[in-house]
Amino acid sequence: MSIKLGPNRYGKSENRVVRVTKTGGIHEIRDLNVSVALSGDMDDTHLTGGNAAVLPTDTQKNTVFAFAKEHGIASPEDFGLLLARHFVDSQPTIEHARVSLEEYAWERIVVGPGDRQHSFVRSNQEIRTARVHNDGDNAWVVTGLKNLVVLNSTGSEFHGYIKDKYTTLREAYDRVLATEVNAEWRHIAVPDDWDKSYLTARGCLLEAFAETHSLSLQQTLYAMGNRVLDTCPEIGEVRLSLPNKHHFVVDLSPFGLENDNEVFWAADRPYGLIEGSVLSEDAPDAGPAWD
Repeated sequence: MSIKLGPNRYGKSENRVVRVTKTGGIHEIRDLNVSVALSGDMDDTHLTGGNAAVLPTDTQKNTVFAFAKEHGIASPEDFGLLLARHFVDSQPTIEHARVSLEEYAWERIVVGPGDRQHSFVRSNQEIRTARVHNDGDNAWVVTGLKNLVVLNSTGSEFHGYIKDKYTTLREAYDRVLATEVNAEWRHIAVPDDWDKSYLTARGCLLEAFAETHSLSLQQTLYAMGNRVLDTCPEIGEVRLSLPNKHHFVVDLSPFGLENDNEVFWAADRPYGLIEGSVLSEDAPDAGPAWD
């Protein structure tokens, strides 16, 4: 039997870096979790234990923190591009770098006039994500978000589905539609401003969710992806994962009470999971972007 080494990579995961930018008494915070994965001419370290081609993961960690100081963090995408380019360009044995980033948002606490503007509270909004690939010749950027919980208290239906002997679900013509949006979008061009591009795409997702009279969560998924692509020419593909956070009407009739879609119990599991992608027909090949 012939045995060979398959695809492989290595790196330093979850480097938690907080960068405070100070402009007089006004501070700005970027709070990132950065994971690096490198691949290339790594056969020897697997087959013989020779490490001449290996950039230690501890060095990768140190690079993340040094770059945060030297270059600042303009956006997760900018920072990821800087790191990925550095690892490939500086080491001949490294042929591909993947940098995955999560950003945790902080909101400023403003107490009153004369506030020094250096106090913050952790935001409860979604986690922003970015993933950057670089192979020395090309770069691929995927931006996204996760844990963005949204709900429509009406304007949603679900009926006309297949029914067999195991079906007990009642058709719904007015239901609560709630989900936790986990979305990623692939860039086919570099935007002028990564933060603005992110906020625009996020806004499109929320607007489409709110404005779509939904006959299925699948229909809402397509509307959300379509709105992003229609609005953001720098984006060529959107992928969404939407768990259906079911809300069931509570039967209050035993207590002599009517329940006109006013009182629900929220089930956390099991849940329906709706996933799909929406892409421009002329979008270029994704390459390793989704890896």
